[in-house]
Amino acid sequence: MRLWAIAAGKGQIQKAVAGTEGRQRWLLAMAMFLSIVLTVALAASAWLSSKPGASGYRLDTRITPALAVLVLFLDVCAIYNQLQMGSIRRWIAEREELFRLISENAADMIAVVDSKGRRIYNSPAYQKILGYTEEELKHTSPFDQIHPADRQKVIAAAAMAQRTKDGQAIEYRMQHKDGSWRILESTASTSLNDRGEVGKLIIVNRDVTERRHLQTRLLQAQKMEAVGRLSGGVAHDFNNLLGVIIGYAEILEEPLIDKPALRGYVQQILKAGRQAAALTRQLLAFSRQQVLEPKVLNISTIVLDTEKMLRRLIGEDISIQTQLEHDVGKVCADEAQLQQAIINLAVNARDALPNGGRVSIETGNHQMTEQLVRQYSYPVRPGAYVRLSVKDNGVGMDAETQAKIFEPFFTTKEKGKGTGLGLAMVYGFVKQSGGYIDVSSEVGVGTTFHIYLPLAEENLAVEGKPQLAPAISFTGSETILLVEDETSLRELARQSLQTLGYKVLVAGNAAAAIRISDSYEAPIDLLLTDVVMPGLNGRLLADRLCERRPSMGVLFMSGYTGQTIGAHGVLAEGSFFIAKPFMKDTLARKVREAIGTAQASQSLAATVHSTPAQKEAENAKNTRG
Repeated sequence: MRLWAIAAGKGQIQKAVAGTEGRQRWLLAMAMFLSIVLTVALAASAWLSSKPGASGYRLDTRITPALAVLVLFLDVCAIYNQLQMGSIRRWIAEREELFRLISENAADMIAVVDSKGRRIYNSPAYQKILGYTEEELKHTSPFDQIHPADRQKVIAAAAMAQRTKDGQAIEYRMQHKDGSWRILESTASTSLNDRGEVGKLIIVNRDVTERRHLQTRLLQAQKMEAVGRLSGGVAHDFNNLLGVIIGYAEILEEPLIDKPALRGYVQQILKAGRQAAALTRQLLAFSRQQVLEPKVLNISTIVLDTEKMLRRLIGEDISIQTQLEHDVGKVCADEAQLQQAIINLAVNARDALPNGGRVSIETGNHQMTEQLVRQYSYPVRPGAYVRLSVKDNGVGMDAETQAKIFEPFFTTKEKGKGTGLGLAMVYGFVKQSGGYIDVSSEVGVGTTFHIYLPLAEENLAVEGKPQLAPAISFTGSETILLVEDETSLRELARQSLQTLGYKVLVAGNAAAAIRISDSYEAPIDLLLTDVVMPGLNGRLLADRLCERRPSMGVLFMSGYTGQTIGAHGVLAEGSFFIAKPFMKDTLARKVREAIGTAQASQSLAATVHSTPAQKEAENAKNTRG
């Protein structure tokens, strides 16, 4: 048995079996020949001995035992050879059982066809993967289930194997019994006959459909990331230019009150600048480089607040249905961006309903279990989420369109009817908020978008910045340290702040700002700094200066965060931010808000840490006043 177990090669097995069978036939022939000779000799001796006077013809008694021993030896050899053949047959049976176990349990599909393409064998994996039974495959050609566009490629590969006597790996599509198409990675090897020709092809097919889909989505994600980085960089430079255009246009507008014609021209410049600024904000949202101001929100409440606006926006021929869960969990998100995401999805649904229809908005709690997470082709963290769904019964989308809908500037609308940034903005906001967005659609049936935002932590602080009394004027006389690396923007901001009454200290970078702060002995009420700067960025500069001046307020400004303000561009609690490009009145309001909040916080801290005597004196002073 050991001998045959070593002889594992196909040629060795055939030689061993042929040699054993040959020896068995030789031994059998020799045994038969000697038996016949011995029988004839004994019969002749007996016949001759039976005649009178024939005693001289008696067979030599010494020959008979020798012949018997020889026959016995041959019989023993024949029995041994038969036992050896039994061992070979048992080994072959074991090999056949091993082959059966491998072929029936292999994840890959194994097929054997002859030189003319006729099926000889199909493994059970064909039924598991493609749904066809062995009986169904037996009556069909191997090319029947292959996609028409790939059929010629498979035929050419088979012909090449016949010529070169060496198979090759190819990839093609094969139809499932249910009508869908599976992508197969096929590797073929050849089996040569005695004449050295290709007698059989052994084909191993592996289902790589899911792998190819994953690769496609990975490439799509990488493309989206690359486009996002490009968009963020373009938005940064573009916002700086827009800031200068809008700022100086506002300066030009002020003295033209009595000249309506010229004032109209300037207003057109401002209008175009604001529209361009809106586009860059959408680009930043897509690239996940906008600054978010998250709050603990109830999504159902946000939908209710937005519903009235949506009814006016969508039109009377489309009904809006809401199914909102009242005890839905809370999320931590930017309220304005969440409202804009709902509006964008609703507008997208409206455009898919040219003849009217229905749009439904639903909210609910959703638990991402380990099992559910495996259904997604992209990484998803298990845990508790809040789901926002927007559905329509419109025209739907095919798979090719679904793969591109979140790309910036991709649109199926006519030219001039949409920027192609609406869904891109939704995608960027959801990803930056730590959530996921999923879409399912069928042509002629409709489309459903699901947004999953992580449940807010129960102990998350909900309190905001100290509340201020409404400001009568946004002017002031405090001292502001302005840090901006772009010369034109720095000069524009300085002029705007000085016209509002503030004293402005100007620095072109973080190092200059630190030197000014160290050398300036009087209080600095506000640090107004750009976020993205060469060397030390705005956030690190603010941290360093606030250590030395804890009462100083901070106002960040940028058109591109580069994720340098906080994790994923989220604004830290108590911080203020103004997005470039900004209008003069927006700058004035934000500066006043930041300074007022810093002063309120300082007064609160002084009250908390004052002694009882100081508090009593302060109360007496307030009473007299």
